[in-house]
Amino acid sequence: MLIFIFCRKEKNLNIQSIKLNHGWGYVITNNNKIIIKQTAIPVISEIKGFQTENEAMAVGKLVINKLNADKSPSITKNELILLKIRL
Repeated sequence: MLIFIFCRKEKNLNIQSIKLNHGWGYVITNNNKIIIKQTAIPVISEIKGFQTENEAMAVGKLVINKLNADKSPSITKNELILLKIRL
């Protein structure tokens, strides 16, 4: 058990919104190092940003929750619908 605790990487995840020419996106950092820069709504066929800062932050927070739970940070179309993201 001590080896696992010693080798485990500490997570210090933060999110920040970014204003884009075509809407909003977000950046997730871990210990001040960018690990995800999302400049377009994932899963949809066209390339466009989130319509509002709140939409971008809602998806970013979901991604952080998944990372904190050691799950894949990928987002599904159903999750976007549940978050009421305008596609």
